Amino acid sequence: MKYSKILFMAVILAALFSPSSQASPAGKQGIKKESFGTLPDGTTVDVYTLTNAHGMEVRAITYGGIVMSVRAPDRKGKVEDIVLGFDDLKGYLNNRPHFGSLIGRYGNRIAKGRFTLDGKEYTLARNNGPNSLHGGLKGFDQAVWHAEPFENAQGRGIVLTYTSKDGEEGYPGNLQTKATYTLTDKNELIIEYEAITDKATPINLTHHSYFNLAGEGNGDILGHILILIASRFTPVDDTLIPTGELRSVKGTPLDFTQPTAIGTRINADYDQLRLGRGYDHNFVLDEKVSDPVLAARVKEPVSGRVLEVYTTEPGVQFYSGNFLDGTDTGKHGHVYKQHDGLCLEPQHFPDSPNHPDFPTTVLRPGQTYHWRTIYKMSAE
Repeated sequence: MKYSKILFMAVILAALFSPSSQASPAGKQGIKKESFGTLPDGTTVDVYTLTNAHGMEVRAITYGGIVMSVRAPDRKGKVEDIVLGFDDLKGYLNNRPHFGSLIGRYGNRIAKGRFTLDGKEYTLARNNGPNSLHGGLKGFDQAVWHAEPFENAQGRGIVLTYTSKDGEEGYPGNLQTKATYTLTDKNELIIEYEAITDKATPINLTHHSYFNLAGEGNGDILGHILILIASRFTPVDDTLIPTGELRSVKGTPLDFTQPTAIGTRINADYDQLRLGRGYDHNFVLDEKVSDPVLAARVKEPVSGRVLEVYTTEPGVQFYSGNFLDGTDTGKHGHVYKQHDGLCLEPQHFPDSPNHPDFPTTVLRPGQTYHWRTIYKMSAE
């Protein structure tokens, strides 16, 4: 994208949304570590609480690298938890919706649970109809990560590390993975992924929080106003696997290039919405750079909370919580129903190992996988 186009988009966004306001401090900044329980095999799970100078708080557990809560102020300074999840470890042990999870080895779907790499076919677990989803039966969201806390000039956070062994869930190579969570005093949660391997392997890490900027348990997200900096998307078949086409969003209900309430067109008579039971699509970002660029912006009109997502990834999966069906009872006894949360998952495209024309997800020995995402909160 040329500089003039970037400047034009910045002007549009500035005109559409008024400047954000900072909340006053609501607690002591720092890092706190506590026990969060034990797994059936006796493994201890810890929870780390990160608090910044403005009262924003992020809690993450070592099981699955799960971000279990994000507390952020509204326009009046009222702090509420804005992500769906559970009160205790037991809830996360059957975390079918992947609330707050660190997803890998491959986020999103791989068709028919197989791919060919360097002439060899690999078979994966099929855990989503005929396809493999989010790493398989036991993906990174069910691993216990080693955590090291830190504080630096940028903020405070934790470094999570995990080694996925050769053959785990059918993937080749011993993959050494690092995910760094940083909470800054700019009300940003920065997630930085790194990995190296000893065999060529596909990798696609992402973050899977369900956001409700009105506060988790406070109704649905259909009134949230969304902008996606994406003029194309990857349409899917009836099993939600990309067809290979990069389709323009223009003239479709998937056009969020201008601010639009999520519920405005979600029930439109359009094949892609019928297939996904709503929005569950990879959007092809217009900008491809080495530094994070704006991918999405969401505003909840009543609270005034705004979430901006910046990333170095080529796509973002927008999911409108279509398969939440009331069977999950989350925090404070809240029953999560369809559209009670939304996901914005920066990532490479679904099923890329089977689509040579998509940006490659193959990591080879001697290379370093490195991607960065920023979730920035404000209120106006």
